[in-house]
Amino acid sequence: MATIEHDLPSQVAPQKPKLTIPLKIAYGLGQAGQNGGFDAAVAFIFFYYTAVLGLSGTLVGAALAVGLAADAAVDPVIGSWSDNLKSKYGRRLPLMALSVPLIAISLGLLFSPPTGLGQIALFVWLAVTSVAVRSFISLFNVPYIALGAELTTDYAERTSVVVYRAFTGICSGVVVTAIGYSIFFADGGLQKPEGYPSFGWTIALVIFVCLTVCCLGIRTYAASLPQPAQVSGLMIRRLPGEVKEIFSNRSFRVLFLSAVIIYVAAGVNASLNSHAFVYVWQIKSESIQFISYAFLAGILLGVVSAPVLQRNIEKKFVVIFGFLLLIANWLVLQGSMLVGIYLPLGDAALLPMQFNSGVAGIGFGFIAVAYPSMMADAADEHEHLFGRRREGLYFAGLGFANKAATGLGVMVAGVALDLIQFPNMAGHAASVVLPAEIQSRLVWIWGPVPSVIALISLVILGFYGITRARHAQIATALGRDTDNRDAV
Repeated sequence: MATIEHDLPSQVAPQKPKLTIPLKIAYGLGQAGQNGGFDAAVAFIFFYYTAVLGLSGTLVGAALAVGLAADAAVDPVIGSWSDNLKSKYGRRLPLMALSVPLIAISLGLLFSPPTGLGQIALFVWLAVTSVAVRSFISLFNVPYIALGAELTTDYAERTSVVVYRAFTGICSGVVVTAIGYSIFFADGGLQKPEGYPSFGWTIALVIFVCLTVCCLGIRTYAASLPQPAQVSGLMIRRLPGEVKEIFSNRSFRVLFLSAVIIYVAAGVNASLNSHAFVYVWQIKSESIQFISYAFLAGILLGVVSAPVLQRNIEKKFVVIFGFLLLIANWLVLQGSMLVGIYLPLGDAALLPMQFNSGVAGIGFGFIAVAYPSMMADAADEHEHLFGRRREGLYFAGLGFANKAATGLGVMVAGVALDLIQFPNMAGHAASVVLPAEIQSRLVWIWGPVPSVIALISLVILGFYGITRARHAQIATALGRDTDNRDAV
């Protein structure tokens, strides 16, 4: 075990304000960048560029995979920068504030490619703008999530902070989905290219407002947190050693690997949602939003239920239960269709898909609450083992697993579309019926394939070892009060 020499603030930190409900809500609004800007808004991108603009699925997947490479380079740098930055506003807030206008501009451009671009030019536009969106969201999200771990060191209250963050993220996802399907993509508009640029810039404005309010609302609290000790040497020289250090912690390795794999599975499935809803189950564009609402309602139920479950079982088992619900969502209706038992079409498919998505949402809600809380516990273990706080790098790892692995899932989905010979649907009506063989292939890569990938992640997660008792030992060794100070 490394000798423990805890970081000390270079100056006495100001009195920390009470962790109130309004402060938690203000902090939670920052999740709009991920849930509203990246997850909800960018979910339209795969369908837009393949089925509407006619870009090859392989090229779309490759362009979005470039973002994976960007995240691999950017997230650790941002994490280290955030861990070691010193300013009168704290070490997290300056990077968050810098990213806000950049996220809004890049998100709007992602949905606004110039008309008349050929395949290669459209590929370049998608690659450049997707890299920009990913990088700027990382610039906000890495210090933002690390700040959440610093708001409290209590094992249970950390879950409370994550619940507030997840809840406001869900609300932002509902707003973005409602704006898209009810205003810009109503009456078959999902197949019409003219609605996408206006949608992109509208969502960019919504995200800008949410993130600005977040930064303003938490500025006093962020400034009150201890400043890092002065670190010598250039970041480019320190970073490899810091990354090696966090991977030396077994708990981090398990969480990182399991997160990468489950998000690959989720990326494959989510990328093909619109394709499957429109071209297999023949659901109207304007009705798809109600499936999304069921998913978001499920997430909300999972988010508020996760803390209750964690009072009786360990966080790891909450996540495993979430995995099992996701796998069920990816197998039941899909399997019924593939074996010829059940295939509702049109309006008849809406309710079964809503129920299916609601179940998946509950599972995702469990994961969304427990995973970050487990990562914060692992960061405490890291301080105990190595004598230095690394929340920035720890949550950079979780952020990379989310965005980059989802990007890999999108790439897999794009290549798979070409392999199953999915036709170029640009200019065609949604009423076009695909051959049964292509429908079956599409359903295979939409459901059963992600399920197999998720099972691998579930097995890996079984090796995570920080329990409630283990965390109490760590807190005692670090000299921390383990009482639940401000939990709601």
